[in-house]
Amino acid sequence: MNRKRVCVIYTGGTIGMFPTENGYAPKKGFFAQAMGEISDLKSTRMPQWELIEFDPLLDSSNIAVSQWNQIGRAIWENYNSYDGFVILHGTDTMAYTASALSFMLEGLSKPVVITGSQIPLSQLRSDGFDNIITSIMIAGQDRVKEVCLYFGGKLIRGNRATKSSADGLIAFDSPNYPYLAEAGIDIEYNDTVLYKSEEKSQLNLVELKQTSIGVLKIFPGIQFSLFESIMTERLQGIVLETFGTGNIPSTDNELPHIIEKAFNHGTIVTVCSQCQSGTVRLGAYETSSALSKAGAVSGFNMTTEAAVAKLYYLFSLGLSRDRIKELMEEDMRGELSK
Repeated sequence: MNRKRVCVIYTGGTIGMFPTENGYAPKKGFFAQAMGEISDLKSTRMPQWELIEFDPLLDSSNIAVSQWNQIGRAIWENYNSYDGFVILHGTDTMAYTASALSFMLEGLSKPVVITGSQIPLSQLRSDGFDNIITSIMIAGQDRVKEVCLYFGGKLIRGNRATKSSADGLIAFDSPNYPYLAEAGIDIEYNDTVLYKSEEKSQLNLVELKQTSIGVLKIFPGIQFSLFESIMTERLQGIVLETFGTGNIPSTDNELPHIIEKAFNHGTIVTVCSQCQSGTVRLGAYETSSALSKAGAVSGFNMTTEAAVAKLYYLFSLGLSRDRIKELMEEDMRGELSK
């Protein structure tokens, strides 16, 4: 029986860093050497794998649209040569990248697994060993056909993932969707929640365009006037992280001036909740009714990461603002449920 072929794309991140006098830093060639020394990866029971290492390596804090496009191109260019892909990435923006790739890779019918580590491979107790080994196994098992994130024994839909711990080894959670799989003695898949893709669809890569998108977190006592300068005609989309089911502070149920200004400029306002679990229900309370009446769109139970990535994607398609508003409230890649 032929072994599956997996492409491992190392973009950067903690997993491949090396201690220096100035702290952990990437070192060219170090990660390839470290991978070669992992005995489990030499087992004939593992898929065959090949490594692509970005040069220069990317710090995840600096990853944005151009880097998402670079990762997407690496998958697209090698798509027909491999059965699955593993993306090694820093944890800080991993959920954003997972969300972006889920929209960019149209017609995906192979596993794309994003992982990394909290402790570098060069250090004792590194969680990177299991994350790499299990991710390569998942990428070679042909069970998932979507972008997902594996970390700490949990396989999560990429656009449902959010980073929940800065220093814990179980660093990511899926607050509004079940895990796709859990790795114990065996890898146990939850087949009922896996994304159903077209088996023989052709992959199409939509590269994202630079778009003016903002995120505004609502907090008690917020002085909206301090943020008025960002509400210009250039701001194409904004994600509001509101209280509860979509509530914001208001006076006599009037919409705060700067949000009204955003609507008048044609900015697409997407409402997400600060609560990790639950969903937005615009108009359920008086304090969200003004948003609903003004034309804000509900993010339902999307993560902020998914909402931001989806806005980038829809604007990159060149759609009208009315069509973008419609699609923001529709499930496109399993990113939301109503």
